[in-house]
Amino acid sequence: MVAFSFWTLYVLLFIVSLILILLVLIQKGRGGGLSSAFGGAGGNTAFGSKTGDVLTWATSIVFGVFMLLAVGLNLVANHQQQVINSQSAAATQRPVPAQDGSK
Repeated sequence: MVAFSFWTLYVLLFIVSLILILLVLIQKGRGGGLSSAFGGAGGNTAFGSKTGDVLTWATSIVFGVFMLLAVGLNLVANHQQQVINSQSAAATQRPVPAQDGSK
């Protein structure tokens, strides 16, 4: 069950990552960058005139989903590693059957 949830979260994180990349790439530039902060190519407000447009909100929501999936995947991977470590420790601590001296 742990392996299934690990791979499910892994695939979902990959898909959400691609969506987040595409959302960031299709957004329109907000201005001249650092040069506009020091008086060059001014005229824009500090945070732009369209801070609440659909792409900004969608990017924020997808980023929140990305963070939740990343934290969930980390927790599942840690649990899976603990299970593997406990199984290997149990396998190494099994008593070895006594062997007969007569062969």
